[in-house]
Amino acid sequence: MTLKSIEDAYLVELPRIADPAGNLTFVEEKRHVPFEIRRVFYTYDVPGGESRAGHASKKNEELIVAASGSFDVILDDGQRHQRFSLNRSYFGVYVPNMIWRELVNFSSGSVCLVLASELFDEDDYYRSYDEYRMAVAASA
Repeated sequence: MTLKSIEDAYLVELPRIADPAGNLTFVEEKRHVPFEIRRVFYTYDVPGGESRAGHASKKNEELIVAASGSFDVILDDGQRHQRFSLNRSYFGVYVPNMIWRELVNFSSGSVCLVLASELFDEDDYYRSYDEYRMAVAASA
C-alpha cells in the first residue's frame, strides 16, 4: 500500500459549455480524472448542516463534485488537514486512496456526485479513524 499525503489531492476544474438554454459539464476518465471510472454514485437529501463519509479507502480513488448546492470536503492524511469548499458543479476534488475524507456543511438540496476507481468493496474501507491512523503509521 502506497502512502499518500494531502499534496496528492487537488481541485479539478471540469469543462463548461455555456448555453442560454442551460450549461453542460462533462467528465472523461484519464483526462479529467487520473483513473478509470468503475463506479458512479451520489448522495442527496442530506439535511442542511449534516455530514457524510468519515472514511478512507485502501485502493479506491474518487472525484467528488457538488452537482447541486454546496458542501465542504475535509481531507486528512493522518498528519495534516485540508478543506475544499465545493459550490460550483464544474469543480471537483480528486481524492487519492489512503486519504481520510469527511463531507460537511451541506446546504439544503445538495447533491454530491462521486466518480470512483473501484467497484464497491466493504473490505476496502477504513471506517474507524483510529484504525486508519494505525495503518498510516504502519506504512510510514
